[in-house]
Amino acid sequence: MDITEFRSILNGVMVPDNEQRKEAEAQYEKIPLLNRMSFLLSVLSTKEEEPNLHQQSAVLLRRIITSNFDESYITLNVDQQNEFKGQLLTCIPINAELFVRKKIADCVSELSRRLIDDSGKNSWPEVLKFMFDSVSSTDQGLKEIPLHIFCQFPGIFGQQQDHYQDVIHQMLGQCLQLGEPKNVRFASSCALTAFLLDNSENAVIIRRFQDLVPGLLKACEDSTAEDDDTVLKSLVELCEEAPKAIRPHLNAVLQLCHKLISNVDSEDSIRQLALESVVTLAETAPGMIRKQKSAIPIIIPEMLALMIDLEDDEESLAEWSVADDVEDDSDSNPVVGENAVDRFACALGGKVVLPVIMNNVPTMLQNNDWRYRHAGLMALSAVGEGCHKHMEEILPAIVTSILPFLRDPHPRVRYAACNALGQMCTDFAPTMQKQFHEKLVPALYTTMDDLKNPRVQAHAGAALVNFVEDCPKNIMVPYLDPLCAKLEQVLNQKMQELMQKGTKLVLEQVTTTIAAVADTAEDKFIAFYDRFMPTLKYIMQNASSDDYRMLRGKTIECISLIGLAVGSEKFMPDAQEIMNHLLQTQADTDSWEDDDPQISYMISAWARMCKLLGEKFVEYLPVVMSPLLKAASIKPEVTMLDTQDVEAVDEEDGWEFIKLGDQQSFGIKTAGLEEKATACQMLVCYARELKEAFADYVYDVVKLMVPLLKFYFHDGVRSSAAESLPLLLNCAALRGEEFVKNIWEYIAPNLLQAIADEPVNDTQSIAMESLARCIELRGMGCFTIDKYEELAKILQKMLEDHFVRTQQRFEQRNDEDYDEQLEERLIQEDNDDVYILSKISDILHALFGTHKSELFPFFDTLLPHYIKLLGADRPWAERQWSLCVFDDIIEHTGADAMKYSEIFVGPMLQYLDDESPEVRQAASYGIGVMAMSSSEAFATVIQEALPRLQRTISGPRGFMNGQRQVPQEDLAPLENCISAVGKILKYAPNLLGDQRTPLLRDWLAWLPVTEDKEEAAHVYGFIGDLIESNDPIILGESNINLPSVICLIADAVYGQSFDECPDVAQRLVLICKRVEDNAGSVWMSTISNLPGPKQMAMSAFMQGEVTTTTTTTSN
Repeated sequence: MDITEFRSILNGVMVPDNEQRKEAEAQYEKIPLLNRMSFLLSVLSTKEEEPNLHQQSAVLLRRIITSNFDESYITLNVDQQNEFKGQLLTCIPINAELFVRKKIADCVSELSRRLIDDSGKNSWPEVLKFMFDSVSSTDQGLKEIPLHIFCQFPGIFGQQQDHYQDVIHQMLGQCLQLGEPKNVRFASSCALTAFLLDNSENAVIIRRFQDLVPGLLKACEDSTAEDDDTVLKSLVELCEEAPKAIRPHLNAVLQLCHKLISNVDSEDSIRQLALESVVTLAETAPGMIRKQKSAIPIIIPEMLALMIDLEDDEESLAEWSVADDVEDDSDSNPVVGENAVDRFACALGGKVVLPVIMNNVPTMLQNNDWRYRHAGLMALSAVGEGCHKHMEEILPAIVTSILPFLRDPHPRVRYAACNALGQMCTDFAPTMQKQFHEKLVPALYTTMDDLKNPRVQAHAGAALVNFVEDCPKNIMVPYLDPLCAKLEQVLNQKMQELMQKGTKLVLEQVTTTIAAVADTAEDKFIAFYDRFMPTLKYIMQNASSDDYRMLRGKTIECISLIGLAVGSEKFMPDAQEIMNHLLQTQADTDSWEDDDPQISYMISAWARMCKLLGEKFVEYLPVVMSPLLKAASIKPEVTMLDTQDVEAVDEEDGWEFIKLGDQQSFGIKTAGLEEKATACQMLVCYARELKEAFADYVYDVVKLMVPLLKFYFHDGVRSSAAESLPLLLNCAALRGEEFVKNIWEYIAPNLLQAIADEPVNDTQSIAMESLARCIELRGMGCFTIDKYEELAKILQKMLEDHFVRTQQRFEQRNDEDYDEQLEERLIQEDNDDVYILSKISDILHALFGTHKSELFPFFDTLLPHYIKLLGADRPWAERQWSLCVFDDIIEHTGADAMKYSEIFVGPMLQYLDDESPEVRQAASYGIGVMAMSSSEAFATVIQEALPRLQRTISGPRGFMNGQRQVPQEDLAPLENCISAVGKILKYAPNLLGDQRTPLLRDWLAWLPVTEDKEEAAHVYGFIGDLIESNDPIILGESNINLPSVICLIADAVYGQSFDECPDVAQRLVLICKRVEDNAGSVWMSTISNLPGPKQMAMSAFMQGEVTTTTTTTSN
């Protein structure tokens, strides 16, 4: 092939005709890489070529350098490489068109990136000389090119960057001067931004180059005046990644942004980008922005002004009111303004934002122009999350001010009122429901009568969903009659409209509202079942066209939620018919698109049917599992594109992109992701509900779920994958130990790696919980030696990271931008970190519970961290979780725990009277398990701890001066102290000598124990022992203390002490019945003297109606 033929192919690649272009692309791909590279460089080196051909050649050459570097450039010998580099640089000045020069410069920057090694050595020094020569050139078009190269690859100086720092500063500063051409100033601004972003962690460089920011701001102002947003986009990036570079010029930045936002003659995109700069700064440097007391009151009104920018003509209103397919324009000024208010409030907090909102919104709500009222209401709905604490204080006034707008003359204002109330029902649940139900429920269901404005009707129904979802059942039930009557009325009206006009918006919403009401009302919905189910079944059976996919899906959801609410007895007469229709629908799923909305609704409906039918559901599994596994197996389309090519992708195609470096973007097509996540959740549900009946599907589900532990496109998928694993191990038990062993050998290494690599705290904690549960199921020897070592390294890394993050927060608390709002965020980060500590504790709990003292060598690798966590200078939560680990060691290894006694005994005794309730609870629990597990080995410790426990119980955090009202936060720690004394009395009486009698009397006087259900089991188990052994201290001479014993049990029953110990409850019932049989008059007299609620509780208790569960809590 010669160069002429190659040019012909290149021209073919650029033709608009698809067939011709594809043929040319195929011919191009057949050309060997080195030949391609050579031909492209030859085209670029020829002056006479068409500029578009030059541009296309440069684009294709950069792709080779980016994607095929090792197969192309690296295969050249040194002379050929040098020739290639020299020729590439020569191509830039010989091309007159600036856009072509920039494309060739992209090749230069990408090749430079590839030619810097790991140590930062640049093996292409000639490119630096080219840049310095060009930036001093009299050719103004050429002067921009080195800036462009530097912008694309700011690390081009490599290890010589410090050496050239002054030169770089001089180059950028000179090119930002007002005397330079605008294109040079703009390019220098972008290059400066790229350089600062590349060095955002280098405080020296940030300080050195801060003085150039004013030039960047001037360039930003001048470029936006020409509707060029390039520099402004750079400013947004700077605000996001290197806000400290802006600090000395913050006031100037805010002034410029305010000027741009408020300029109504500017392009909307310019105004929105300027606003994005401010909001991004608020998110990345909230302390800096909060200090700008004068700026915030003028920025927020500009956000509100954008929200007012709504179309105000009769045609637009008529179209809006009856629109059946609703999609908000995310790029419109009102939506951008509302999102900005939301983000600004979340970033800066209510103390700063809410006063400004409340200074502006009341006036807007009184404005005769409906757009102001609409914007004011939408602003109130937007700030609830960020201003929660401060807004809750004035909630009654806000709700009272919003309610009248449900009757506003303009439908869009009524819509906004529904939006505000609905959002507040979510943001302030359950306060909204508890305080304002009398006003909210009637007002919202009455708004559903707005027949002329379906959008308003539907939004009132949506607001009701928000109200109902977080509403306590007892508040909801009194409204069921009028609410269900209204929903029935609207359902029937909209069914008629569907058949007459084909409109479905309100019908889709009302099915969702009915479902939410049923879900909250539960069995109380039985009375309304027959009024809704026939219509809903009709929709499910007949709404079969593609236009009604969403309606059908929501109806299926509604039917299944109603079934779950009313229970199997009421639902069973319809169950078979509904199941048949679901099966019929299921048969068509192969023809559905991956993003068909029916998929997730169907999957969730089957799971609810599983809960309703129990093991009867197993017969449907062969039909259900195939499409469920298919949905859970959806593989999203992914791609890597040049960042420049991303802009050509249509957003409506469902692609989302993340920039990877300067030149490439990773893209994922999101269609089907939510359906995949839902399917994974349902697999968890089946494994949990069906247990061993699910055994036949364990192998396939495990093979599916384990790889999804690394499905980084969706947190929910990874969470479900982790959650499923112990459940699947349980299900597999029916197939024998060998099968379970093989499954676990596949799960274990992948689960460990997933925990190590997981970037999201919440998902990581779920994986850690699953690992702990798996360890408990598999027991001793659950890992091979190398996997024990791997787990130890993972936990060690987590603990090391914990200390690093703790130190970083300490530094932030000493930063100049520290304030109380930042402290709120840091406290949340503290809590997140502590939660991970608790999950590590769960894993160690499982390991010590199954491995006993055999685990000591493993634990010894972590011991230095737990010694550090236990220190008196550490935060209370660290000391708490360190104590919990040593509690587990004592509980599960007994006397062997003495190995660590010098480490934990002193702190445990000291912390019995700690300021922190949680620390006191962990310390006292430890003393109790010492008595239970090895009282002889720990005799000295127990004897020293006993008077400390007594002082704590009788002290200011206990029953000092005979007080019985203990603050809630002190109650569980106090009960752990009481339980610890009880355990000493029961398991170590030989250590007490003549102290036993007075101590037992004191101990009985400290009861009841009602808050800590786990400890209640120990306490009242011991009470049973004492009674059954006829202990004279508790019963008295001739059983004279029987009334006191009955009262003691009644206090425990009334306090629901037996919620987690049904065996203890049953034992005490038998004791009480013996007392009733043998001392009837004493029993009757004592019971009759109890307060009414206690009499009722005892009556239920004696009839075996006490509610118990078998859940356990961590110590």
